[in-house]
Amino acid sequence: MEYTRLGNTGLQVSRLALGCMSYGDPTSSAAHRWALDDEAAQPFFRQAVELGITFWDTANVYQHGTSEELVGRAIRRYSRREDVVLATKLFGKMHDGPGGQGLSRKAILEQVDASLIRLGTDFIDLYQIHRFDPDTPVEETMEALHDVVKAGKVRYLGASSMYAWQFAKLQHAAALGGWTRFVAMQNQYNLLRRQEERELLPMCADMGVGVVPYSPQGKGRLARPWGEQSHRSTVDDVVKSFDSPLDEPVVNAVQRVGEARHIPMAQVALAWVLNNVAISAPIVGATKPHHLPEAVAALDVHLADDEIQALEEPYTPHGPSWF
Repeated sequence: MEYTRLGNTGLQVSRLALGCMSYGDPTSSAAHRWALDDEAAQPFFRQAVELGITFWDTANVYQHGTSEELVGRAIRRYSRREDVVLATKLFGKMHDGPGGQGLSRKAILEQVDASLIRLGTDFIDLYQIHRFDPDTPVEETMEALHDVVKAGKVRYLGASSMYAWQFAKLQHAAALGGWTRFVAMQNQYNLLRRQEERELLPMCADMGVGVVPYSPQGKGRLARPWGEQSHRSTVDDVVKSFDSPLDEPVVNAVQRVGEARHIPMAQVALAWVLNNVAISAPIVGATKPHHLPEAVAALDVHLADDEIQALEEPYTPHGPSWF
């Protein structure tokens, strides 16, 4: 495993992050039907520790909190709290009360405590806002986030899935107030969704913000030939949207490069994301035994200029997509 600093911070993270959206009680409220329960998920946490993947990412809304519970148990079972960089998120709806969603001061103070209980820890390494909240003043959000840092409940702050101007507005409010700024951005980035190259990625590079992109393999679409389906792609409407005819030429290009190199398509797609100097650590989900070993192997795949050109040429721009 390779390790790197998260942006311009001194925090060292594994070059790959374990995405935990796939884990938790699939029967819980608002759960993903394809999620793995506690027993089915445990081998992947053990495998992550064995491979040196020590950066784990979850969120309060994943399987309505049960992903956080599962992640907390896995840390205690397979590792030590001090050896894992633990990230979680808030914003989505957890309950109907005034502190159940969004980024108000009430919601932040309530949800950080709830996440700490579920995770079974005294602190969160990277606490991320899952979306921009248009209904809450940015000053209220940034001051409340600063307060949870100063209280020792959170070490670093991150953001996810928003327009560049929204992220800039939040960072500017923190600078004016003398509050803790974001050090990480979790956005979607892969060969099929490259809209962040226009503004957000250059801004993060300029600010020294680490980028931890989700879906580096296009929710699995870039990991299998065009026309092949997975269980998730048959039940998840978001994944189905990656079957756009606009994307077929890109998937075919990934397949050609993989066949020429005699490596899986998933490695080609991940190697392309890792090639971007703005990227700190892509987030990789795992639901099958070969997923994590193949992802780690992608760290040794260095694409040639002509291969990168072949992968990028068929791209057709898409509008904003944060799912």
